[in-house]
Amino acid sequence: MDPKHTGDVLRHLEKQDELLMDAYRSMSHELHKLQVEEEMLMHAFYKLMEAQGLTKKKQNGKNDSEESEPSQSKALATVDSVEK
Repeated sequence: MDPKHTGDVLRHLEKQDELLMDAYRSMSHELHKLQVEEEMLMHAFYKLMEAQGLTKKKQNGKNDSEESEPSQSKALATVDSVEK
């Protein structure tokens, strides 16, 4: 590289660094806003489900479904008997 262009390259890289940092800050701010919005929507969704009775209340820190038998034990088995 030609030494007379070193200053120009340095200024260009500093400008690129500044632009990238601005983009990073902007994207970080937008991400934070979206995370807050998601949290608010999930809270509203939970309240709606709770109002419609679609959520189970926790007892002793566990949902009712966690305390019940495994789903495999509730399966129905049909047996066809063939008479000879």
